[in-house]
Amino acid sequence: MQPADIQAVRRFNRTVAEGIGLIGDRFLDRSRPMGESRILWEIGPNGIELRALRARLGLDSGYLTRVVQSLARQGLLRVRTAAGDRRVRTVLLSARGLRERAELDRRSDEVAARLLAPLTDGERGRLLQAMAETERWLRAALVRFDVEPPTTPDARWCLRQYVEELGRRFEAGFDPARSLPADPADLALPSGLLVIARLRGTPVACGALKLHGRAPAELKRMWVSPDVRGLGLGRRLLASLEGHAGAHGAAAVRLETNRALTEAVALYRASGYREVSPFSDEPYAHHWFEKRLAPARAGRARTSRHPGRRARR
Repeated sequence: MQPADIQAVRRFNRTVAEGIGLIGDRFLDRSRPMGESRILWEIGPNGIELRALRARLGLDSGYLTRVVQSLARQGLLRVRTAAGDRRVRTVLLSARGLRERAELDRRSDEVAARLLAPLTDGERGRLLQAMAETERWLRAALVRFDVEPPTTPDARWCLRQYVEELGRRFEAGFDPARSLPADPADLALPSGLLVIARLRGTPVACGALKLHGRAPAELKRMWVSPDVRGLGLGRRLLASLEGHAGAHGAAAVRLETNRALTEAVALYRASGYREVSPFSDEPYAHHWFEKRLAPARAGRARTSRHPGRRARR
């Protein structure tokens, strides 16, 4: 990454901040800064659990608590604690909060209209196209990866999506009982590991390894949500898993896949995997691939963790 790249991002951020009125502590000429207004908007008309809101925006719990308390003092929201578990708290907008959120929407529309108004139709179209492309890659940059036990709710959900998608795409369906096993015990250290990718706290992809010391690691359970395909997430997830394989001593990664998964086959080939003779009796496989890992990869597991989350060993 070049210093000029960093400066370009900073210039872009300053221009956006000026264009949409982020400078100052009265966002959209209201009596609160943007942080409070954004949280008010994110709560939405139906409310949201505090932990989900914190994960979605990547906020520090102390900061979120202070903002929620401030909005509560203004009469804009209330906090409801679950009867069965006092740790589960939901924030709900009051009638006044709903009116304020509607007003913020109206003023935000006005700011957007003022930004577009000086431009010709052609200029406006190019700007909107550039915005859509920028938003696409910013979404990709917001994705975070975590090594996670395969028994967590998010992990189980991702693995279930994997099975369901294969069932839809394979010619004769997919029965995991017929496939080579990748049980939870196989995907937890020291036998293996599972990586979950999240966007704004929501799981959007997963991939796993079965580890065998210096012998080739086995790539398993690669799945990317259709909602985020086209963002290069599969390539990043694959690189992360290769990094983990090298960090745990594997000299190579191998996998088998079905011919119906054309995108996966293309990804593996483009990522340096070469097709080899069958090394397993996986009944759903049509292709077997292997990639030798460069020695420099050892010890470099390319996985980011959420700020504040303890590393799992």
